[in-house]
Formats: sequence, C-alpha cells, structure tokens
Amino acid sequence: MAQGPVIFREVLFQYDAAAGPLFEGLTAHFPVGWTAVAGPNGSGKTTLLKLATGTLAALAGQVVRPGSAIYCPQRTDDVPGMLADLIDAADAHAAEIRGRLGIQPDWVQRWDTLSHGERKRAQVGVMLWRRPHMLAVDEPTNHLDADARRLLAEALRTFRGVGLLVSHDRELLDTLCRQCLFLDPPEAVMRPGSYTQGVAQAREEQEHAGKRRAIARKAHKKLRREVGKRRDAANQADGKRSKRGLTKGQHDAKEKIDRARVTGKDGAAGRLLDQLEGRLRRAEEHLASVRVKKTYDLGIWVPGLRSERDTLFRLEAGSLPLGEDRVLRFPDLVMHPDDRIAVVGPNGSGKSTLVRHIIQALSIPAEHVTYLPQEIDLASSRDILQRARALPKDRLGRMMTVVSCLGSRPERLLASDEPSPGETRKLLLALGIAHQPHLIVMDEPTNHLDLSSIECLEVALGDCPCGLLLVSHDRRFLRCLTRKQWGIAPEQGRPGAFRLGKSRGSASGP
Repeated sequence: MAQGPVIFREVLFQYDAAAGPLFEGLTAHFPVGWTAVAGPNGSGKTTLLKLATGTLAALAGQVVRPGSAIYCPQRTDDVPGMLADLIDAADAHAAEIRGRLGIQPDWVQRWDTLSHGERKRAQVGVMLWRRPHMLAVDEPTNHLDADARRLLAEALRTFRGVGLLVSHDRELLDTLCRQCLFLDPPEAVMRPGSYTQGVAQAREEQEHAGKRRAIARKAHKKLRREVGKRRDAANQADGKRSKRGLTKGQHDAKEKIDRARVTGKDGAAGRLLDQLEGRLRRAEEHLASVRVKKTYDLGIWVPGLRSERDTLFRLEAGSLPLGEDRVLRFPDLVMHPDDRIAVVGPNGSGKSTLVRHIIQALSIPAEHVTYLPQEIDLASSRDILQRARALPKDRLGRMMTVVSCLGSRPERLLASDEPSPGETRKLLLALGIAHQPHLIVMDEPTNHLDLSSIECLEVALGDCPCGLLLVSHDRRFLRCLTRKQWGIAPEQGRPGAFRLGKSRGSASGP
C-alpha cells in the first residue's frame, strides 16, 4: 500500500447553480492515519470527500492522491458493489471483516428488508475489504446501535492508509483522528489533535479574536473622533488664510496671510489631518482583518400544540412481520398528548417498522403530524427542496429562519441542486413545524446532522408542548427529551423473534 499523503493545492470548486465557489484556494495536507472533517451541514464536507477520492473533479488547482481511493457515502439505498464477493470470499481478511461487522450470507438477497444499520455495516465492510490506499467515510455510525458502533470503530482502526472521516459521533472522531479540518466556507482550518481538542482551540481563537476586535474597534472609534476634530480645525484654518471677503484697504490682514503661507504655519492643521486620516485608514484595514465568526442562538421554539384528544393513538397487542421469518411482538400501546416516548433496540429489531405501523394508526389529522423517517432517498430529497422553494414568501421566511437556527445557510441550501441528507432533514422539519404539530415522530433524528445542529434540536424539542415519539441510538439525546421508554429485545429461545417492553423514565445505557 502506498504511504504518501493526499494533498489539496489551491483547489477551486463550485456547483453550477451556486452563487459562488464552495472552495477557493483550498490547500490541505492529509497524512497517513485518520483526519476528521467537521463543519455545519452544507459547508462542503461530503464535497471535500468526493474531491479527495476523485468522485468529483476540481475546477482549478490540484488534488494529489497516493493510489486507489474509495468514497463510502452516507446513503444506503443500493446494494454495495462487491458485497456478494465479500460474502463468498475465503481469505482471512474477508472472514475477519464479516465476523467483526456481523455481515450475514443472505444480506444481498434480502437487502430491501435490512435495517439501515445493517446496510451501513455491509457498506463499510466492503470498503475495508478492498484495502484502498485512501478511504473517505461519510457518517459511518448512522443507524448503528452501541454494540455495532464499537465494532465499526475497531474495524476502522485497522485501516492503514489515508483516512478522511465525517461523523457526528464525537467519541468516534476522538478515538480515531489525529487532526481535524474545520470547514466554514470560505475558510478551512486544519487543527492538530482530536475533534474535541480542535473545538477547544477554535473556541480560544474566537475568544482571542473577539478581544482583538474590541480593542481595534475602540481605537478606530477614538481616531474617528480625533479626525473629526482636526477636520474642523483645518476648515477653520482654511477660512482664516483665505483673502476672500477682504477689501482693498485691508493691507495688514493680507500681509499676515501671506507671511503665514511663506512660513508654512497655515498648512499645519491640514498636514496633521492628513496624518490622522492615514492612521484611520490603517485602523479600518486592521479592524476588517480581525474576523470573528458569526454565531447563531442555538434553539428555536417549535410551535406545536397539545392535542385536545385523550390519546394520539391506541394499538392492541399484536405482531409485525420483519421479513425472513423474523417478527416483532408488542403489548397494548397507547400514547397521550403530552407523552415523550423513546423507542430503543438493536439494529434489525423492527423499530422503524413499528413507527410506520403507528403512523397508520394515528387518531389525529395527518396535517398535525410531523414525521421524519430514518432515511430520505435522493428523489424525495429533491422533491422536498422543490416544495420549500415553492412556499409563499412569508412561510419561506419562517422556514429559512428555522434552517438558519439549525446551523445551515438557507440561501446556499435553496440554490443547491442536491441537498445533503442533513440539510434535507432540516428542510423537512422546518416544513413540518409550520403546521403546529400535535405529534412529532422522528426516526434516528440525529443521523446526518452536525453536532451544533443536534444541540439546537435538543433545545427546540425541549420547549415543544406537543407529543414526541423518538427512535434513536443516541442515548444522550433521548435522556434530554423523553420520559418513557419502549425497549425492544430478542426473545430468548426464539431466533428472529423480538418483543417490545415498556418502562417509565428516559432511555438509559451507553
């Protein structure tokens, strides 16, 4: 395997429909080992990974690669190429990957029935088995339960080439990465150490920049006052040395003005003004050079309403087929208007199937339900973008405010050809909350979102008065927002069978 770095040299890239470049003059050095790529949704993380692997071509500049490069995408719609080869391969490396990631022999045949977590494990497994010189992995822990995340981290740790990693999983970034590239176009800043160390360094830099800007602004304000005073003095001097208005008999006054011009005393105020204006221009340039990143308040109130109905839904005990002789059994289920319920369980246990079944059994009007599915395919993403663009101006403005508060730039998003999965989820949420929902249902809501957006979403949902039904592997997110837990676990002695149990209290565990 080649051991050289991946190098970006003055790279320029712009999407056709965008108002300006996403990257301009981007220069970066990625050595052997893992580098985190961080930034808000829409900042170009996925684009950078595609440029690094040659999936996209730079408009100018150069990307130097050490050898073969593979991009592992966020989406899991299609069966990965060579999955069947990995399953059939007899070499030790293939056997190790299959065992480490729990890849089963029948996954190609029943791809449509696999959970997104199972699909992600298969996808990453194929990429690792191919042993590229460079591997760019986009949100690998989406949909994975705690056990699968640990297995995936161990598998990625065995990679010996140049690795680029985009993830909202802070633990994974800190475990694997030696440096972090922070994107916030037009800026791209490489910081050494883990993601957490890089964030701390960025915070210190911003605090220092804020202090420098405050000092520069104070000095600029003082100079402006002084320039104003000197300009008044110079104007008065101009008036005094002017002969306009003097009569022919005022010879003494004219001689006095002439002597002042000869000695240069009449221009002293003007020269001092010129000097101060020069200092003022330099102060303005310095003030402009001290950039402080604009920040947004984290948190939006989601304008939901508490339903006047006694229940949002009621299901009698039953079972749901999960495919291939697998089944989920559940007891009587009821949700009240102010309930906040977490649904947890391992990959493939039927959480998403249960949620879709509940959506069909709701006793409230569909227009008062905001539903974010676990995955949104590309065609649906484009349709959501078109719906957003077609909104009346007042609703479009409210939607753009929500998207801004969730950490994305709405103007850039609306101008894009293809929104990222994270941006699509923000758009769908913004479109949904405009209808004042009585119930918000989210299947893996933190998937694809950047870290600041997750924090914002926690605050927003925390203030919402309507019911919440949340499916997630992010236990911290669930602990913040839920009061009841529906947990799914395998039935002992019944392969392929799962059972849902109910408990009070928020989700616990890793």
